[in-house]
Amino acid sequence: MVKIFIGNVPRGADKDEIQALFSQYGAVTVCAIVKNFAFVHMDDRKSATKAIRSLHLYKLHGTAINVEASRGKNQGAVKLHVTNVEKGNDDELRTLFEEYGTVSECAIVKNFAFVHMDNSDEALDAIKGLDNIEFQGKRIHVQISKSRPRFKYFKICVLVTAVVS
Repeated sequence: MVKIFIGNVPRGADKDEIQALFSQYGAVTVCAIVKNFAFVHMDDRKSATKAIRSLHLYKLHGTAINVEASRGKNQGAVKLHVTNVEKGNDDELRTLFEEYGTVSECAIVKNFAFVHMDNSDEALDAIKGLDNIEFQGKRIHVQISKSRPRFKYFKICVLVTAVVS
């Protein structure tokens, strides 16, 4: 199940209308309107991703609605590190990860990539489903990226420590 947030819902829109709109892309299990926003739960990620792409900024009663994957409380984007990928396969890699959720960024650098997923649930699903699979003839490995402190930041800290001591 994938939860979708719909913002900027116009006053005249009702639950049945929104449910019918999203049902064009797959099975809708829940649809609820609260003031000027709504939530829709869809059965699978592929349907949800297709609905999000197609309906974001869709004009409902003349008003552009904002459609995006719902972010749970305290969930933010998660950066994944993917090894053993070749440069030039950015679009294919993005498509592969989009089967597990919303990808906000995908960049291949040398023989590895960084893929930014919208939340930790989607990132964990992607790791479970894609780690150690074959992609473009090579076995890829997917894990949460371990950020290193930037050199500039490190240099500033050393300088401040030296001055303070």
